[in-house]
This record gives sequence, structure tokens and C-alpha cells, in this order.
Amino acid sequence: MANDVISRRGILGAAVGVAGLAALPALAQDATTEFQPAVSDATRHNISSFRMLQWQDYFENTRKGAVLVDITSRALHYWSEDQSIYRLYPTSVPISDELTRRGKTEVVDKVVNPPWTPTAAMKERYPDWPDHIEGGDKANPLGTRAMYLSWQYYRIHGTHDTRKIGRRSSNGCIGLYNEHIQDLYDMCTIGTQVLLI
Repeated sequence: MANDVISRRGILGAAVGVAGLAALPALAQDATTEFQPAVSDATRHNISSFRMLQWQDYFENTRKGAVLVDITSRALHYWSEDQSIYRLYPTSVPISDELTRRGKTEVVDKVVNPPWTPTAAMKERYPDWPDHIEGGDKANPLGTRAMYLSWQYYRIHGTHDTRKIGRRSSNGCIGLYNEHIQDLYDMCTIGTQVLLI
């Protein structure tokens, strides 16, 4: 009887097919493709949560670019100011609703190889954590780039621990693979709009 059970994953795999999945990374690399999902091998198992969204449903305009973070689907969407570029990246999200912040903010600073200092609340929860980690250190949870938001202590940043992407694993920030934050960092400017939903 176990062989007669039809799973959702089996149906999705049959519908998409191996050739369709193999083409996804090529779309992310082709600069002429309008829709460019950034999908790695590690996130293919969760491909159904990635769907193209329209910026008009969330922003009045795309002045200085627009970033939408969907906490539920663990995805970050980016639209350039002239709307010629659209990107979709898998993310890590906060581990609990208490650490999750939603609403409008903006990029107020950008740092290459950012240093990391845990907040007082983090040190209370995790007293054995170090007091500070310099930028560039593989133990640094901010990865290779960080975009600081207007909300204190909140960042969109990279991570050296790729197991965190696609999971509830952060202490409030939005994490991306280092290669994805480097791409996003180069496209965003100070003042890029950010909306977390």
C-alpha cells in the first residue's frame, strides 16, 4: 500500500521535471532574462515557495530601488529603480515572532566585511557568545556584507553558515548566502526602500 501513496513532492517533481530544475540556475545568470530567480542546489527542495511578485502590490514607487522580505516564504525580492532588474533570493528569518519585525524601513548604511557585536538581549540569551567578532572572520555571523536598516540592530546580511538559509534561524536579521548579499549590496543604495511582511 505504501507504494500507492502519491506525495505532493512526487507530483511537483513530475510536473517540473529534471530539465526544468536544471534550467533555473541558468536563468539567474542570464542578465537579459526579465525574471531572474537566484536558486541554489540547497533551496531547490523548497522551490514551491518562490513566486514572482509585482512591486505595485507593496510600494508606491521604486525610487532608489525596493526590497520586499516575505518572512512566511523566507524570500527576498528586489526591484531596481528603473524596474529593469528583478531578483528573488532565499533567506533566513528570525527564529521567533518576538524577534520578527514587520513594516517599512530603508537602508541607512552599507558595510563590507562588517564587524559583529551581539546585543545585550543576545548576550542574555546566549552568555557564552563572544563580545565581538571582527569583519572577515569566518565565525562572524554577518558574512561578507551587511546593509543596516533604519531600525536599530536590524540588518540584511550574508552568512558563512549556509545551513541557516531557508530556515527560522536568525536573532532578528534577514540572512542571505554570501554570493547573494554581494549581488544585492551592489544594487542597493543608501535610501533603498525595504518592506518586511
